[in-house]
Amino acid sequence: MIRLLNIMDWFAPLPVFEKVYWCVAIFFSLLFLVQNTLSLFGGEHDQAMGDVDDVMDADDGIGFQFFTIRNLFGFFTIFGWTGLACISSGLSTPLVVLISVAAGLLMMLLMATLFYYTARLAYSGTLKMENAVNAIATVYLTIPRSRTGIGKVNLKVQGAFRELDAMTDDGEDLRTGAIVSVRQVMNNEILLVTKQTS
Repeated sequence: MIRLLNIMDWFAPLPVFEKVYWCVAIFFSLLFLVQNTLSLFGGEHDQAMGDVDDVMDADDGIGFQFFTIRNLFGFFTIFGWTGLACISSGLSTPLVVLISVAAGLLMMLLMATLFYYTARLAYSGTLKMENAVNAIATVYLTIPRSRTGIGKVNLKVQGAFRELDAMTDDGEDLRTGAIVSVRQVMNNEILLVTKQTS
């Protein structure tokens, strides 16, 4: 009770402008702390960011999310504390507002960038077979001529080396070690290749 009275004695004589900044800084700092603590234990989900699995299924990449709940909490937290620092430095009211808004927007940009690249790391593992079209590959297991059987090729797709099934329309078998190029993907699982002539 005594501590509460001491806080009120300190807070009451402050100018209204400074009181607003103190309220914003403390309130949003607590929200920001609670949200990030919950996210560490899996109890929080930022709806605007979306689930990585949902984004992968959407086939349109990971979007850059600037306006999210997390980013808004970050904005007001930095806005409040930067404003208080400017007030204590004796800056004018318009300058305090300008600097604190700029600092809050910078915080939002940094957080959006961080979560964008973090989500991209989780997103990059799913193989899209169409990315193999026009790639150069090496025959690993002989590919029978004229689509009479399936062989295997080694090639680099999406930054990783992969071993994939392949067929050919060529009139001769493509032996192990032959260099081929991918012409198309059949049934989204088998590469159609042809021998590289140059």
